[in-house]
Amino acid sequence: MKWDPGFLACSPMLEPLRLHAPESFPERWPELPMLQLLLEQRDPPVRVATGLPLRAVPPPRRGRRFELSYEERIYSRGELEIRPDSWHDLLNFLVWLNFPQAKAALNARHRAAYLERAPTGVPNRGPVEDALTLFDEGGVLVAAASSDLIELLRAFEWKELFWRRRSEVVRSMRFWLFGHALYEKALSPFAGITGRGIYCDIDEDFLRMPPAAQLAELDGRLAEHIGASDRLTSPKDLLIVPILGVPGWCAANEVESYYDNTEYFRPRPEQRDL
Repeated sequence: MKWDPGFLACSPMLEPLRLHAPESFPERWPELPMLQLLLEQRDPPVRVATGLPLRAVPPPRRGRRFELSYEERIYSRGELEIRPDSWHDLLNFLVWLNFPQAKAALNARHRAAYLERAPTGVPNRGPVEDALTLFDEGGVLVAAASSDLIELLRAFEWKELFWRRRSEVVRSMRFWLFGHALYEKALSPFAGITGRGIYCDIDEDFLRMPPAAQLAELDGRLAEHIGASDRLTSPKDLLIVPILGVPGWCAANEVESYYDNTEYFRPRPEQRDL
């Protein structure tokens, strides 16, 4: 997808990124000085787990390798690599801008998992790193004031949740995209987009808060969840969320038959035909 300075308005799925984004983007791809200025202007500032301020930096020059890994460079130096003309990296930057505590917690947990694995000589990521990566790339925060609705989500009861209980979902649930790869897919959505969710319970007072206040509270709660060593121990700890089923996120889901597509709205694994 070519550069579009109005990309944040192309879908309601990108709404969380608007809260700390600039009022307008330039006609050409934003360069590092502009992104760095956004970091410096944010209040409170974006900091990594070590307390260092986050800085937007270029990746190593072609043919050269940096002495530190991507995650270690963020953790120990506060340096976030951003490739030019890259939707993936720009959207990752914007997630840092909007979910700074949660992103810092993810980075610290990634680093800790790697340091635990490295001495063993095991080359591949373990289940903790898999879960962290899945959420970092494709995560969605699911907030609900009704435990019944969350149970329908857990049970893969998509039609019951998103169609028959649609008014309750609109009134009492909020879905916030987190993963930057998921945001990238939202720029040009297609049937099949699926997120991996973490659930937060909320109340009616939360639903009356301004969006920026909601985001700040959820960022802190998400950071606490990610930072707990007994959570996100496996990809199985993440909820399955068929993103385009969320009311308002896809024009096609305004009709009941949309939810009959079992290739997208799949039944619970143990209920599938063998």
